[in-house]
Amino acid sequence: MKSKAGQSQGLLLFHLTQMQQFALGTLKIREIVPFSALSKIPQSHPFILGTLTVRGKTIAIIDMAGAIGFKPIAKSEQEKCYVIITDCQRMVIGFLVRGIDKIIECNWRDIEAPAANLGHSAFLTGVTRVDDKLVQLLDVELLMAKLFPQDPATSRAMLTDVQRERLKPMRILLVDDSKVARKQLSDALDSINIAYDVTADGHDALTIMQEAANQQKPINILVSDIEMPGLDGYELAFEVKNNPDLADAYIILHTSLSSEISVSQAHQVGANEALTKFDAHELIEAMLRGAK
Repeated sequence: MKSKAGQSQGLLLFHLTQMQQFALGTLKIREIVPFSALSKIPQSHPFILGTLTVRGKTIAIIDMAGAIGFKPIAKSEQEKCYVIITDCQRMVIGFLVRGIDKIIECNWRDIEAPAANLGHSAFLTGVTRVDDKLVQLLDVELLMAKLFPQDPATSRAMLTDVQRERLKPMRILLVDDSKVARKQLSDALDSINIAYDVTADGHDALTIMQEAANQQKPINILVSDIEMPGLDGYELAFEVKNNPDLADAYIILHTSLSSEISVSQAHQVGANEALTKFDAHELIEAMLRGAK
């Protein structure tokens, strides 16, 4: 079995300001289109500029610069702008950006966690350098959570007493580089009083699992994001399944990508399940299957 994590992943580089360069993983992107006139949405969020019809589908268009705290894109600028159409969190959304630079191949091992003192770091999942320039990888999940608050019905799960007792003995580890995704995962388990450990880094997750195994208290259920800097979910799953001390863990990979390709690759690297995040009911049901 060959790890899919060794394959490089593409990054789309673009500008929200004249000086700063940002990126999104290409797997999240459906297409890029030039700006055209939008239809207004009454009483919408100020950074939801309107809707655009692309290939018969009506898509909400977001001013990405304004949404993350930079100078909003003025109407006089819009004609020169582009729309990045993304497919994640089970939603197709367009982000208006000031300029498209290029698509590059990038090994996610080279992407580092953002520095704690980096401006606007709340919206970043990582940073890297391209042609000696800093490139900031945006946290799309956090943007989506800000603009489209989560339906409470998907953030809480209900358990019977029998189900809760089945999960309680399990040692559960949550791994996600996105702050908002970590909170969603944590809130789902907090709401049903189930204990867990959590980390933002795949390397740390592997260390936690090895230390737990050495103490004869192995991690039983691993819930990990797929797209993470450093050690992504594919490789984390591959490493776990190829380590006899860790291989009994039930692995649930989750992704913001609305793609069956990600699910297929997750199974190839040894994951037991792959979910399109985030629905607390689906997550807890997967954990219960792992606890059997």
